[in-house]
Amino acid sequence: QVQLVESGGGLVQPGGSLRLSCAASGFTLDYYAIGWFRQAPGKEREGVSCISSYDGSTDYADSVQGRFTISRDNAKNTVYLQMNNLKPEDTAVYYCNADNNYGMNYWGKGTLVTVSS
Repeated sequence: QVQLVESGGGLVQPGGSLRLSCAASGFTLDYYAIGWFRQAPGKEREGVSCISSYDGSTDYADSVQGRFTISRDNAKNTVYLQMNNLKPEDTAVYYCNADNNYGMNYWGKGTLVTVSS
């Protein structure tokens, strides 16, 4: 069964850290660009970060630049999002997406991150 499963969300205080994982099953992530997206209550889904399948190059939204780091471990078929110095405005459901640029595109069901004191 092809699926992406996010994990690692939870409740954290402002300034804290979380590491999200996006694990793939039923296919290999090696040839997929991976993106992390988030959707806060009442807002549209927005892109947070992405990592290339070709050279591992990364990109970040301005709002998370310098605080979040995306990485991939192809051996574990998993992509991570390390989130540091979390802010209340980072509260959202975080989703990962895999796209191979040949029409194959998968979404996970999301993991909730709540930043609150």
